[in-house]
Amino acid sequence: MDFNAFQVLAKGIALAGCAIGAGLALIAGIGPGIGEGNAVAKALEAIGRQPECKSDVTSTMILGCAIAETTGIYGFVTGILLIFVAPGLFMGKL
Repeated sequence: MDFNAFQVLAKGIALAGCAIGAGLALIAGIGPGIGEGNAVAKALEAIGRQPECKSDVTSTMILGCAIAETTGIYGFVTGILLIFVAPGLFMGKL
C-alpha cells in the first residue's frame, strides 16, 4: 500500500469518526426532552392539587427546564462542530 492510498484511507476513517461522533452527540437531545416532559407533568399535578402555589411551582419548573435544556444544547453544539469544523481540521493534518 503506497502512502497516497494510506492517506485516503486515513481521511476516510477520520470523516467516518466525525460523522459517527456527531450522530452520537445529537442523541443527547433525547434526554432533555424526556426530562422536561416529566417535569411539566409533575408540575401540572402539583398545581392541580394545590392551585394556590401555581407561581412557585411554575417558576421552579421553568428554571429546571432551562437547566435541563443546556445538556441538549451542548450535545447539539458538539454535533455541529463535529460536522463542520473537525473534518476541516483533519483534512489539513492528514
